[in-house]
Amino acid sequence: MRLHFIRHTRPDIARGVCYGQSDIPLAASFAEEAEDVRARLTERLEGCTPTRIYSSPLSRCRHLCEALGYEAPILDARLLELNFGEWELQRFDEITDPRLQLWYDDYLHVAPTGGESFTEQAARVADFIEELRDELAQNEDSSACEVLIFTHGGVLLSAGLWAGWYPLEEAFSHQSPYGAICTLEL
Repeated sequence: MRLHFIRHTRPDIARGVCYGQSDIPLAASFAEEAEDVRARLTERLEGCTPTRIYSSPLSRCRHLCEALGYEAPILDARLLELNFGEWELQRFDEITDPRLQLWYDDYLHVAPTGGESFTEQAARVADFIEELRDELAQNEDSSACEVLIFTHGGVLLSAGLWAGWYPLEEAFSHQSPYGAICTLEL
């Protein structure tokens, strides 16, 4: 069973703006970026047809999914990006919340005001992976499963953490670029 986590392409938002669960449109370069993702995904699938398709509910993930020909994915909120709470859509250098420094000092465990910490995000992603693994193992020939999961950078980090590719403290040194594909073999 292979789970292919696919990060959305570049969003249309200024650098330095805090966004996570806000629904941000994709950049004007979307069509070109989507074709690049299509080529890499086709190669990764090695001629296999995906068994299931999942997506974050946010349009930047669903749009990529649909552009690649996968309509009506299963939407799952556990695939959302980190919730930045009250900081959403603010420039980081303009956030006056005193918790910002606490978050900078320990972003793995400290949640933005009204949001969630990275460890909380990682726990919900682990829950998604484990539930999917268990369900597919019971209902299908899991060795032949190819699952596509259209999602966000923080979810790719969380999936790699779940797979044991790196320790929690090193997770953010493994950030994936827009359009990245991260494959877990279970």
